[in-house]
Amino acid sequence: MATTSIFVHTFFHSLFFTILLSVSVTTTTTTAMTDTKPLRLVTGLIHQDSILSSYQSLDRNNVERRRTRRAAFITDEIQANMVADDRGQAGRPPVPQLVGIDTGSDLLWVQCRPCADCFRQSTPIFDPSKSSTYVDLSYDSPICPNSPQKKCNHLNQCIYNASYADGSTTSGNLATEDIVFETSDQGTVTVSSVVFGCGHSNRGRFDGQQSGILGLSAGDQSIVSRLGSRFSYCIGDLFDPHYTHNQLVLGDGVKMEGSSTPFHTFNGFYYVTLEGISVGETRLDINPEVFQRTESGQGGVVMDSGTAATFLAKDGFDPLSNEIQKLVRGHFQQVIYRTIPGWLCYKGRVNEDLRGFPELTFHFAEGADLVLDANSLFVQKNQDVFCLAVLESNLKNVGSVIGIMAQQHYNVAYDLIGKRVYFQRIDCELLED
Repeated sequence: MATTSIFVHTFFHSLFFTILLSVSVTTTTTTAMTDTKPLRLVTGLIHQDSILSSYQSLDRNNVERRRTRRAAFITDEIQANMVADDRGQAGRPPVPQLVGIDTGSDLLWVQCRPCADCFRQSTPIFDPSKSSTYVDLSYDSPICPNSPQKKCNHLNQCIYNASYADGSTTSGNLATEDIVFETSDQGTVTVSSVVFGCGHSNRGRFDGQQSGILGLSAGDQSIVSRLGSRFSYCIGDLFDPHYTHNQLVLGDGVKMEGSSTPFHTFNGFYYVTLEGISVGETRLDINPEVFQRTESGQGGVVMDSGTAATFLAKDGFDPLSNEIQKLVRGHFQQVIYRTIPGWLCYKGRVNEDLRGFPELTFHFAEGADLVLDANSLFVQKNQDVFCLAVLESNLKNVGSVIGIMAQQHYNVAYDLIGKRVYFQRIDCELLED
């Protein structure tokens, strides 16, 4: 999640899914779509450690690292990054870029040369001086006032700055460029003059694969707004490098199916109305006001693809924590991690020991439910310890966050005009045309 200066991601490391973008660097460009049908760009998403990714070395050491990082929880962070399905990518004339998707921000940015401070990435760093279609935006541009923490340099160019709560930052020139999408269903598609951040100074806890972030919030700079008013993502299994059916869909051709609930946007975030929580047949005793946003903008519940775990306001978390402890008491030995007070961890294995564990259900306004089985509710911290993937929120501005782990096994679709989010429980493979 991102805003101009307030929190973006939780102290848990952001959970990225990535798509393959290409930034054109020659005068020869891919033919843009002219079909009169509603635009529907489908791109596959795969685990960053997938053996299907051409950006991964397949030597024995890398294979072992992939195995041990498959569900890497390191006391105070969750990591489960994804990379794009890059099969068939020629890489010329465009420069491929791997970017994480984030519903909590609206800016698309990638690292650029000259790079004053950049993190490691798997693809070539984009060099705007070699592009015939790159254009810096001036400070006087009508787009510049909407940029994060806008500033002006000595050339009167629009400078952006964005920061993330996990300590990640990016700054550079706000510009336009032709973006080429490698899609799963329509081949190569060019979108001209897309506003993006050309980051010359970038720091953060990135995975060595990605080169930036693709914001999917409803802001003026979002690629979602440029391509229409709808988008969806379907995540089958966060921690399976071999699962090949995760996907992101952009454009007004996105299918809206399943139960739905209204959302409203505030500071670029998608807020939903959470009315209650059940564990199995037990409806927890939680006052719905716990999850409401105040008139001053504090609290509320945000849907976020850029945060791994789910975070609940204290008065919502405590009843859940008590119920989970009651269910596991006498069956599992608790493991204490002092670096994260209150984190419920136990000796055991999710896939073997939690079969038949009661499902958790988030009940949203107008009858929409998000149901979490054991694999979405717990994470295997290491070979012998699993932990609850829901924690008490310590966020300053947003009270609660529904993270991406809770959204596994769903196609989640956003309608920006209708202001509704749809939850369709489905195997992502069944969505493929």
